[in-house]
Amino acid sequence: MKNTNWKVKLGIILMIVSIPLFLAVFLIPFLSIDGKLKITLTTILLIVAEVIFWGGGLLVGKELFTKYKAHMNPKNWFKKKSPTDEQKELP
Repeated sequence: MKNTNWKVKLGIILMIVSIPLFLAVFLIPFLSIDGKLKITLTTILLIVAEVIFWGGGLLVGKELFTKYKAHMNPKNWFKKKSPTDEQKELP
């Protein structure tokens, strides 16, 4: 378990790092650069953010990645939690 602990931590960090990259896409239209460069920069940011996110998901593992995805789904944000759901929280 000690060997895989760094992989899980790195995977979580990679998934968290991908969030600002996704959010940076919304700032690009406000930059004073050429339109073609804006399109290129947006495409690059989206691809890099996706690769980082899924790379982190591979390092974390299927179970924890599924829990993380369910936790980040806006449909689940305001649901009442049952006692069994509280035991399944992210570490």
